Amino acid sequence: MNNKKNTADWGKYQKEIADDNYYYARSCIRQNFFPGSERTFLKILTQELGKTIYDDQNHTSCTGIGYHTDIVPFETSQTVVARQFSLVGDAGLENMAVSCVTSFGLYNEIVETWKEFPETEAKARENLKKATGREFQIPKNIAHTSDIIYKFREEIWNKRKYSLTNSLTGKPLKIVDHIGCHYAKVFPEKGVGGAEFPKVLSGMVKSWGGEIVDYPERRHCCGFGFRQYLVKANRGYSLSNTKKKLESMAPFQPDAIVANCPGCAMFMDKWQYVLSQMEGKTYGEAKLGIPVLTYEEMAGLVLGYNPWDMGLQMHQVDCEPLLKKMGYDYDPQAKYIGVDGKQIGLKTPVVML
Repeated sequence: MNNKKNTADWGKYQKEIADDNYYYARSCIRQNFFPGSERTFLKILTQELGKTIYDDQNHTSCTGIGYHTDIVPFETSQTVVARQFSLVGDAGLENMAVSCVTSFGLYNEIVETWKEFPETEAKARENLKKATGREFQIPKNIAHTSDIIYKFREEIWNKRKYSLTNSLTGKPLKIVDHIGCHYAKVFPEKGVGGAEFPKVLSGMVKSWGGEIVDYPERRHCCGFGFRQYLVKANRGYSLSNTKKKLESMAPFQPDAIVANCPGCAMFMDKWQYVLSQMEGKTYGEAKLGIPVLTYEEMAGLVLGYNPWDMGLQMHQVDCEPLLKKMGYDYDPQAKYIGVDGKQIGLKTPVVML
């Protein structure tokens, strides 16, 4: 084996991730699917890592979903993203921390388009100036927020309260990592490890005591694929993709799934309930389903955060079996307590068939 060549090859899959001073670009759909994840990310960065990050109320959707469903023209998306970049400059910052993988992919697609076709950048500048009077500079560093958690994974480990191990057996928890297509497959060189060997999630899992499950459909799409889901008649395609992944990973008996895409996490979580209703089949130990985490939630568990503050009660598949395996100290009675201290919603979890 040529170690020098392997080292050189791996070097091609590395990326620069800024150390500090980030402009935070939130995700449209994450705030609906997993409302506690972004707040958890901000808490980790500011309180645990002592970093500076600006959460701007003036930034808008990147138009990514509309663009990928041919509703929003590419020229319009470029103008909207140009405005986002101008807000980064208004904040006196040069580094973007992007919460959504679709936004991450679109920002990179636009920047690369401007490099190859300078006239499109000139047109975006013209459109932005006419529409808003604004000007912009392209940020020096655009990182996905999972990149940032990956970069500081050892610092997080040093502050740990728990590890990704089974407290009863002492063995590593078996975790499936799922990488969003728009993170790794649009521009592979923009992600840690590229499309075939992405390390951004597996690196976290290994650093925090867990074991990665390598199974046949590990790189298969979750099935979100905007045209598959947003068109109601096509949703069977989305469901069948997720089922293919679940069937492939089931023999390896994973304890949890972690994803860095809001759509991937949502579908692998909620389609499990749909499959249980349609086919009477559930996955995971004791047929309770396989808990699905965002990477912020996984990091928050390692740090000992209150699971209900992170929003784990919003998941379709119950995460409490995972908490029990970890030996987690939590209050099950507080699962559905609102901010006013009163019980809200369901007092017992929905049971899958």
